Amino acid sequence: MSTIDQDRPHTNHDVAESAPIPEDRRRSIADMLLATGAVSVAQVESRFSVSAMTARRDLHELERRGLARRTHGGAVLPTLAAHEDSFDRRIKVDTDTKQLLANAAVELLSPHETVFLDSSTTSHFVARRIVEAGIAATILTNSLPIMTLLSADGGPNLELIGVGGTLRALTRSFVGAAAARTVTEHYADRLFLSVKGIVGGDTLTDADPLEADVKRKMIAHARDKVLLIDGSKLEVRGLSAIAPLSDITTVFATYITADQAAMLERSGTTVRIVGSGAAVAGASPP
Repeated sequence: MSTIDQDRPHTNHDVAESAPIPEDRRRSIADMLLATGAVSVAQVESRFSVSAMTARRDLHELERRGLARRTHGGAVLPTLAAHEDSFDRRIKVDTDTKQLLANAAVELLSPHETVFLDSSTTSHFVARRIVEAGIAATILTNSLPIMTLLSADGGPNLELIGVGGTLRALTRSFVGAAAARTVTEHYADRLFLSVKGIVGGDTLTDADPLEADVKRKMIAHARDKVLLIDGSKLEVRGLSAIAPLSDITTVFATYITADQAAMLERSGTTVRIVGSGAAVAGASPP
């Protein structure tokens, strides 16, 4: 690409060039950043067949949203928030803890409830436990792995409503305007979700703003909102605020201290410690 082409002013041709859904392209650039920690203008040009000007605009927009920090010639991940790991990695971490939370969650269910499951790996454990228990339910989820699990093993007792949209390869979840619209078109008896972290004991956060938006709408459209966490969630924070903890009905938690439970209960939510009881102060999950 010539220097003249790189530096040319914004034109209608440039608009047409970026026409294949700029939001999807920016989401893919953000995923590249999460996977490698840095991306250059030249990489964006080559990968998406756009001009340097379009690439710079995309990186500027990601910086405006807090998803990137601009550097000379490109962008890097911001250091403000905790790193977001892939679904495939997270599904293998703290499996015993997630199983405990899933078991406690499914005990709440009555037959034929409508249930939102977010795209967290903890919700995947909940979905698996619902299948194992043979509970009749209607499940709405934006998680591709949960959809795959339920479509293969759910049986006749389960009805699956997939929340479609733009697929995030990193988390294998659907986000964006279509996903948000599908959620707002439905109401659920119950929601099971997890989060990246809880800031100050009263604000739920996620690493990605589009994931946060889907969770926020699920919270608004569910009667009973159940948050599933371990003590590590009180030590990290995501980039994007989802909702205040006061919007949550019940918190199921593992490996938290009595003081931490009391802090969470100040929001007005009910906290239930799952497993062997409160953690020793400073302890971490196995």
